[in-house]
Amino acid sequence: MAHADETHASVPGWTVDPWIVLPIVTISLLYILGTIRLSNRARRAGQVWSRSLFFLGGMLTLAGALLSPLHWLGEHLFAFHMIEHEIVMAISAPLIVLARPVGSLLWGVPSPARRALAAAMRAPFIRHLWEWCAGASAATVIHGIAIWGWHLPFLFDAAVTDTTMHRLQHLSFFATAILFWWAIIWKSDYGAAAWHLFLTMIHTSILGALMALAPRVLYIAQTKTTLAWGLTPLEDQQLAGVIMWVPAGTIYAAAAITMLALWVRGSSERGTQNA
Repeated sequence: MAHADETHASVPGWTVDPWIVLPIVTISLLYILGTIRLSNRARRAGQVWSRSLFFLGGMLTLAGALLSPLHWLGEHLFAFHMIEHEIVMAISAPLIVLARPVGSLLWGVPSPARRALAAAMRAPFIRHLWEWCAGASAATVIHGIAIWGWHLPFLFDAAVTDTTMHRLQHLSFFATAILFWWAIIWKSDYGAAAWHLFLTMIHTSILGALMALAPRVLYIAQTKTTLAWGLTPLEDQQLAGVIMWVPAGTIYAAAAITMLALWVRGSSERGTQNA
């Protein structure tokens, strides 16, 4: 419904939305060009290219979520829409963050633009704003507000029925997820990262449980077409809630356990050295 200006087939198909295709293609090309330039200048070119595997995985999963038949299915079933969102936030975003793509992206643009962008990034206001937003607590809150805010029934249904709102929803999920995972992976110690991942798992699981256990349909527009797929609107909403509750929660839990294990190992190594 949010793509009423597009021609939809009666079977799942690929979505060709220039507002999604062009940014993905442009960013990917800039990254590839920048990586080539960096690898020619770096002493360890293998490390530059190894990080690109994370970026490639992130962009491929992002394109798969937003352009593949999964997106078409998400327009008809809430459960698939939820899978789409979780791929964007819990798979694509951390993979891209692991690649640390800023350097490659800057080297992908022409020299005058690269110098201007680098100067802007070093500006005190931008630097201080980034340092605050990329703190683990701030990033967790910002990402949580985006998740809970867009899942308010009236906002979610508005995104389903309006193209601009739908694009803004996806952009909000992706941008705040990038911020969150950057803070967790590159800006926090392992203990703090585990704690904020655990908090995110808890609040997203609560949101999923509220949707799964609600006694009535909350998302009217999103579940409008589910009867044609053999599900009642309430069943579709319940399935979407379970997907956010369990599989998505498992991703955050696994990341939290990984960070906790790294924190314990680091503490043990420091204890051994002090002994």
